[in-house]
Amino acid sequence: MGIVEEAHNVKVLGSGERTIVLAHGFGTDQSVWKHLVPHLVDSYRVVIYDNMGAGTTNPEYFDFERYATLEGYAYDLLAILEELLIHSCVFVGHSVSAMVGAIASISRPDLFTKIVMLSASPRYVNDPEYFGGFEQEDLDQLFEAMRENYKAWCSGFAPLAVGGDMDSVAVQEFSRTLFNMRPDIALSVAQTIFNSDMRSILRLVAVPCHIVQSMKDLAVPVVISEYLHQHLGGDSIVEVMQSDGHLPQLSSPDTVIPVLLRHIRHDIAT
Repeated sequence: MGIVEEAHNVKVLGSGERTIVLAHGFGTDQSVWKHLVPHLVDSYRVVIYDNMGAGTTNPEYFDFERYATLEGYAYDLLAILEELLIHSCVFVGHSVSAMVGAIASISRPDLFTKIVMLSASPRYVNDPEYFGGFEQEDLDQLFEAMRENYKAWCSGFAPLAVGGDMDSVAVQEFSRTLFNMRPDIALSVAQTIFNSDMRSILRLVAVPCHIVQSMKDLAVPVVISEYLHQHLGGDSIVEVMQSDGHLPQLSSPDTVIPVLLRHIRHDIAT
């Protein structure tokens, strides 16, 4: 196993001519795909990995300067594809990883046959011409709460993000992976994500994008899916699901997994 593979806990599962790469969002790790992977391994080569900073990665490898922008994560993705000798893949990115895949595809469109964007947003902060879902003041309060008492913040944030009560399995799972992150790293990652603005690069994304979104999502208003559709440079398609929360693949797998499988298997009709 190569250095990059080891650092990111890369796993290669299944077999098939086509490769599917699954990338998780903030506060989770590769386990967030546990309901999807069994449906893919009989037909595809499946690659799962952990973003640097996830609780399952070595915190000593987390470079605060490198990961102060999403480009740092895009470089990691390209390094993983290179080390595994992947020349083409279907990339499924959850939350921030959808934008990471978009950034990577601008420099290396040849590596991506399509991007499936789940719960994706190019910008979380509102401005006069754009509704991202948060005011800057909201985010400043969120960051302060993380600084003051990270464990308490995790307990409050998890059910809001997942969209369920504290007793649900999905909330408990997200609470676990969130709490596994080192608090200073979690804060840095959250600041990088919530303060990012990827709107200007969307027109440069030429690979086909499948935008999949929950009807109700604390982090990503449903109108964002249409914004992405209108501003991405290549072909795109939108599907809004009757699911609740920012991690629907974990909280509503019966609804979400068939949708993801359809977008992975079928290309946009032209």
